[in-house]
Amino acid sequence: MGIDPGLTRCGTGVVEGSVGRPLGLVDVSVIRTSSTLPVWQRLAQIEAGLEARVEHYRPDAVAIERIFARSDVSTIMGTAQASGVAMLVAARRGIPVALHTPSEVKAAVSGNGRADKAQVGAMVARILRLDAMPKPADAADALALAITHIWRGGAQARLDAALARSRR
Repeated sequence: MGIDPGLTRCGTGVVEGSVGRPLGLVDVSVIRTSSTLPVWQRLAQIEAGLEARVEHYRPDAVAIERIFARSDVSTIMGTAQASGVAMLVAARRGIPVALHTPSEVKAAVSGNGRADKAQVGAMVARILRLDAMPKPADAADALALAITHIWRGGAQARLDAALARSRR
């Protein structure tokens, strides 16, 4: 499962497959919150949405976009808070979490670490054999995170999951 954290829009994407095999879309969605609500209520809505998706799909791993510095501190703060909620939801279930940088994701799906959102979305559609790009961009980004994780971190995630199960 890929999660593109955000306080207003938190993209989620579930992809199945493995390295060297065609990947398939299982689900893609966006959890939306109103900017008129207090932050704590928005985070609670994100948590409830992520809990429902994790419970329903039971992913082997959760890939989350690693937060990077932007000029707008308020955007960083909200994104970091949503990211923390996503990590917590996975941790409660013993699901391994991987963090991937935006440039790592862009390079994995498009071959160019500086690709724009349209290029990433187009490649996600092509990789998953979709008729159109997933929208909004948060949805496409979540799928790109899931694809990247399968291609780059899937083996490690399976190992981490097996270790976590053996410790229970």
